[in-house]
Amino acid sequence: MDHSTPLSLLLFLSSLSFILLILLRRRPSRRHLPPGTLGLPFVGETLHLISAYKTENPEPFIDGRVAQFGSIFTTHIFGEPTVFSADPDANRFVIQNEGRLFESSYPGSISNLLGRHSLLLMKGSLHKKMHSLTMSFANSAIIRDHLMGDIDRLVRLNLEKWTGRVLLMEEAKKITFELTVKQLLSLDPCEWTERLRKEYMLVIEGFFSLPFPLFSSTYRRAIKARSKVAEALGLVVRQRRGERESGERKNDMLAALLDEGGGGGGFSDEEIVDFLLALLVAGYETTSTTMTLAVKFLTETPLALAQLKEEHDEIRAKNGESEALEWDDYKSMMPFTQCVVNETLRVANIISGVFRRAMTDVDIKGYTIPKGWKVFASFRAVHMDRDHFKDARSFSPWRWQANSGIDSVNLFTPFGGGPRRCPGAELARAELSVFLHHLATQFSWVPAEEDKLVFFPTTRTQKRYPIIVQRRNPPKRCIE
Repeated sequence: MDHSTPLSLLLFLSSLSFILLILLRRRPSRRHLPPGTLGLPFVGETLHLISAYKTENPEPFIDGRVAQFGSIFTTHIFGEPTVFSADPDANRFVIQNEGRLFESSYPGSISNLLGRHSLLLMKGSLHKKMHSLTMSFANSAIIRDHLMGDIDRLVRLNLEKWTGRVLLMEEAKKITFELTVKQLLSLDPCEWTERLRKEYMLVIEGFFSLPFPLFSSTYRRAIKARSKVAEALGLVVRQRRGERESGERKNDMLAALLDEGGGGGGFSDEEIVDFLLALLVAGYETTSTTMTLAVKFLTETPLALAQLKEEHDEIRAKNGESEALEWDDYKSMMPFTQCVVNETLRVANIISGVFRRAMTDVDIKGYTIPKGWKVFASFRAVHMDRDHFKDARSFSPWRWQANSGIDSVNLFTPFGGGPRRCPGAELARAELSVFLHHLATQFSWVPAEEDKLVFFPTTRTQKRYPIIVQRRNPPKRCIE
């Protein structure tokens, strides 16, 4: 909910509390719901959740309820009764039973802004088909053979323009948006892509607003921006259909969606636009935030930053200043960088969890989740649990070094899991690693001013993390 929601709306909703609370809590005796509180009808505990996530420390919302009710508890957020899970085993059970016991279900604001044909909301065989198609354009072989050169080139192109004061989050968003547009549409950076990116920023701001244009100015702006984005993408789709008829072919995601013989084809323009729009959000927002926060955490942890620079200086000294970073450099010469990536994903929790809806009454950990109820499997709660990670609130990349003893399958799920595991996980890691390589070897930097991390409506820093950059002298090349 944003500040434009009037008090009169809350009062009106609260006036229904007695009747609706009884309806929500009526259930057959065979059901044993997790303990918790539903708060006010409709509003529930949403305001408590949002206020916590607008701070640097959202943990009290979770920690207080876990301490009172246990790691699985009942709440009422974003208009629906919801079972909140901070239990790694329960989370794994939920995401592994996608399509059998649970189905993807997100707040109305997200569903409306992404579109009903987005990968996030697809179900059944169509989701399986489109997830597989997406994976085919972001797997290791594709990154190695086709995308690595574009990643290196576009990161370099953007960093060449850096001087003095830089808003790191803004610059990171430009990089990841350009990379995603290139992968999906084969378009290089231009005025059109920059205009599209600015509209996307407005769309994302509306993700966790109440989905009522009359009461939410944030949602109104997001819906308007969504229409502009859809119109722009629709023009590209129609143009590419015409090019295909004249025999022109490109090797990108849009080409696959239009290709009858390659697993795609048969989709309407609306379906393709929804699908591309959601993939642009996924490839742009999460990776750029991870880039920014990796730099922030490294800056605040000098020993980690020094070790990262040493690792990348060795790569640059081997390759030379002008040579592009290659796949083998990424896979074989960046062990500590991967520790930094893991720890950033754990601490920042860009995807804090996933929403699912119970397709039937589901028994889990001694409780029953009623059919139709939402479930929120919280990855962040597990990642920040001191019982699973020593000094969990501290940034410590060394915890990911060999023989750390961390059960990464159950306890570390930054990309989700099961049939809906993020198909771009490896691509995101590669983009972040290439970015850190060029940043660490080309620049030294200091924060321009103090900045804070907040988690609503998405994970980000309040001031877009301004830094002062200064170019480094290139490392000397090794003499063999």
